[in-house]
Amino acid sequence: MAYDRLDQAVVALFPQYSRSRLQTWIRSGELVVDGQPGKSKDKVLGGELVEIDATTESIADEAEDIPFEIIFEDESVLVVNKRAGLVVHPGAGNPRGTLLNALLHHLPVLSEIPRAGIVHRLDKDTTGLMVVAKTLLSQKGLVEQLQQHTVRRLYEAIVYGTPPHHGSVNASIERHPVHRTRMAVRDDGKKAITHYRILHSFSCHTHMEFSLETGRTHQIRVHMQHLGFPLVGDAVYGGQFRQPKVRDELLSSSLRSFGRQALHARELSFRHPVSNAVIEFRIPLPGDISALLSTLYGAEDNR
Repeated sequence: MAYDRLDQAVVALFPQYSRSRLQTWIRSGELVVDGQPGKSKDKVLGGELVEIDATTESIADEAEDIPFEIIFEDESVLVVNKRAGLVVHPGAGNPRGTLLNALLHHLPVLSEIPRAGIVHRLDKDTTGLMVVAKTLLSQKGLVEQLQQHTVRRLYEAIVYGTPPHHGSVNASIERHPVHRTRMAVRDDGKKAITHYRILHSFSCHTHMEFSLETGRTHQIRVHMQHLGFPLVGDAVYGGQFRQPKVRDELLSSSLRSFGRQALHARELSFRHPVSNAVIEFRIPLPGDISALLSTLYGAEDNR
């Protein structure tokens, strides 16, 4: 490690911690070299004593016996199929009853890992696959894969309208300047790229597939609203959209009663943080979206 920068050296010394966390400890003086605080760019020659006097984040939230579906689990990672209505993290309005609380009950040791090992999330009413880290080393590896955009995530959704072709949306996203619980396409936002393709076009609706290059909050929902094709059932981003008139009474009733955004995280693949093998998971559409699709096909046949 001769002549390495301090921040580079400590990444090699402490692989269980992320680069950003180690840099935070350097800046705060909680990571010292030979008893003295330093800077990330300081040179180290080898032989110095590096010490960390810091408390890692711990979860103070309560463990709760909340059922959730486990798709895969080993010593390092856990893959779940999140149901609609289950909030991922505690927050304003949802202090308990979340996936995080459920994970702490399933595996109490997760209280020693930031966010109980959760490295990405799905919206409350979005269903589908999520991966959770069970160790600090796994969390670091998964976060790095997300940052490098090597985690593959495929979603399915039903939208209002009929996009003319496959394509991509490259539009930055940031919090809405007025409605602070919403996100919006903004020039000063963070880079956000969504790729989409059409699975089936109906007369006034489209069954679509999405892949994400980035993972911004509400990304698919915001991008589709931006294109003028909001998701069916999305009260936040589709509320002002003039919905097409539907003559089929059964379909009209199904659309009115669909109580969430019709969005499902269908596929997830990543490199296992320990074995480095690519592992892939796929789950079918949940019952409510499948039923709506069947109704759409039935209305098409009855025209």
